[in-house]
Amino acid sequence: MGRKKKELPLLERVEITGVAAEGKALARVDDLVVFVPFVVPGDVVDLKVRRKKHSYAEAEAVKFYEYSQERATPFCKHYGVCGGCKWQCLQYEHQLKYKQQQVTDVLRRIGKVEIPDVSLILGSENTEAYRNKLEFTFSNKRWLTWEEVAGGAEYDNMNALGFHIPGAFDKVLDIEECGLMCGLNNRLRNGIKEFAIKEGIPFFDLRSQTGVLRNMMLRTSTTGEVMLLLQGKVESDKDMQQLQSVLAYVAETFPEVTSLLYVVNNKCNDTFGDLEVHTFKGTDVIFEEMEGLRFKVGPKSFYQTNSAQAYNLYKVARDFAALTGDEVVYDLYTGTGTIANFVAKKAKKVIGIEYVEDAIIDARVNAGLNGFSNLTFFAGDMKDILTREFIEAHGRPDVIITDPPRAGMHNDVIDTILFAAPKRIVYVSCNPATQARDLSQLDAAYKVTAVQPVDMFPHTHHVENVVLLEKR
Repeated sequence: MGRKKKELPLLERVEITGVAAEGKALARVDDLVVFVPFVVPGDVVDLKVRRKKHSYAEAEAVKFYEYSQERATPFCKHYGVCGGCKWQCLQYEHQLKYKQQQVTDVLRRIGKVEIPDVSLILGSENTEAYRNKLEFTFSNKRWLTWEEVAGGAEYDNMNALGFHIPGAFDKVLDIEECGLMCGLNNRLRNGIKEFAIKEGIPFFDLRSQTGVLRNMMLRTSTTGEVMLLLQGKVESDKDMQQLQSVLAYVAETFPEVTSLLYVVNNKCNDTFGDLEVHTFKGTDVIFEEMEGLRFKVGPKSFYQTNSAQAYNLYKVARDFAALTGDEVVYDLYTGTGTIANFVAKKAKKVIGIEYVEDAIIDARVNAGLNGFSNLTFFAGDMKDILTREFIEAHGRPDVIITDPPRAGMHNDVIDTILFAAPKRIVYVSCNPATQARDLSQLDAAYKVTAVQPVDMFPHTHHVENVVLLEKR
């Protein structure tokens, strides 16, 4: 006989006391730390333990006795199921408070460096419909909610167009409404889904790798332009006809779409950086504008997904750089050159470095669009491009602006920055934990003199942070 599964305890009348990683909250029961989703500090609840280790447990709230004064009513009908926006149950002013505290704690605990008082976090003016990009997945295996399963209904149509369920790669929650982007996202997604079902066009099966419709990406810009890209698996003329029938439906029904694109993707994943993008109708790019500057945004381009807050973020970076017009600036992880263009007017020369070659092509186009002749861009792995020889060839930077991915900077990159010895380093990060780790390595030569968090993603635990380091 198999070992009998141990019954995990019910913890009664527990007060939630703080927030934790990944959008969860926490409570302490004796010496046990308990992580709980979808609750906020001040809630008093019964907790059903789902997983228990020696010093911590994971649990879910099964009964509420008191609701916290910090609690908010989630605005999304899919809240708690789709896996996103986990802090919708927390009032926005308190989201900002906990993000500010997160930055302070992480820099001091992980970085172990001396920091000044952290400036008040810059909140987002828009807390709904703030994103300019969303991606949705087609699936023939719709995720059924517990309410649907308990209802015992049978479903003839299991097609879905929505978000992946956390922990279930082949299951997709069908999204009827998403409040993260303007209402066009709902009209487009629901219209495409209904058309495809009506026409019998097969949605993708992630396990068997069959079906035509795979993924849709929607991008909007502050200029009013709209990009829609559809991915499809095409192995026959019929498959192509079905994919193009959906594109024709969008072209006829949604004149707002100014850039209608498609990708034939017969791989086992939805990444398309190495695949050709075809234009079905309209332009192959859209444009963003900021302080009179224009930025080309293609289907493969990286651009901050909260346009309004991106502007605030870049203004902080520019202010921290304190340029006078005589400086050589290195913009590391430049992407499509947004920050490089943004500071170019106040710099003698800006050198941008980025791993993605397509992004560098866009960066050069952006420099031409904006009439800058003092921008130079290089494509390649940062640790291979940014070397002592590179610095000696192109000039020592007076200021380095670095905006690395979530993993932070490679040790070789940090060593080269220390060799370059700029007067100031402006470190923009989407992950304060790895930022703190890197700051500890820079601490011997640089002192942190300013810290400015920026909230790019309301209703999530994510926070952007800008740090100014000045040479000791």
